[in-house]
Amino acid sequence: MRIIAGRWRGRALVSPPGLATRPTSDRARQAIFDQLWHAPWAGRDMLEGATVLDAFAGTGAMGLEALSRGAARSFFMEQDRAALAALRANIAACKAGDACRVMAGDVTAPPIAAAACTLVFLDPPYGKGLVPRALAALQAKGWIAPGALIIAETGRDEENAIPPGFEVISTRDHGAARLSALRA
Repeated sequence: MRIIAGRWRGRALVSPPGLATRPTSDRARQAIFDQLWHAPWAGRDMLEGATVLDAFAGTGAMGLEALSRGAARSFFMEQDRAALAALRANIAACKAGDACRVMAGDVTAPPIAAAACTLVFLDPPYGKGLVPRALAALQAKGWIAPGALIIAETGRDEENAIPPGFEVISTRDHGAARLSALRA
């Protein structure tokens, strides 16, 4: 696993051992960032200066990729200890500490927002129906800015009832994953 583009292009990222963390593949990450660059609902300048939330962060690949491509800062939420260790190691390897804040804890019970984020990545464990609960909790605590773009990765066959206040603008399948873009 590596950073695909931007100032840290090619930088290797570490993953925690075991099966508790399922990092987004390089291919799926490339597809997401291609959409952010080319899709009419996103726009080429959306990453420049963005405030990003990488929820269920795992290795932090999504938030670090966004920083590599021009985002101003990234918040990471993760509760697994091994994933947190890998996340912190990846932030250190990119020398991105000044632009990052790591929060250990449950995304469905987040702290009050440090900042409203304009780009949110949600990549929870598959099959647990966590996307609707996470969206509602993050919105209630002020993490999601009005008009923010949310990219949610779920299992391909997983049903997610999106809470009020969010609009699904795109859905694509990549292998076993379904990538949905939502607008707040």
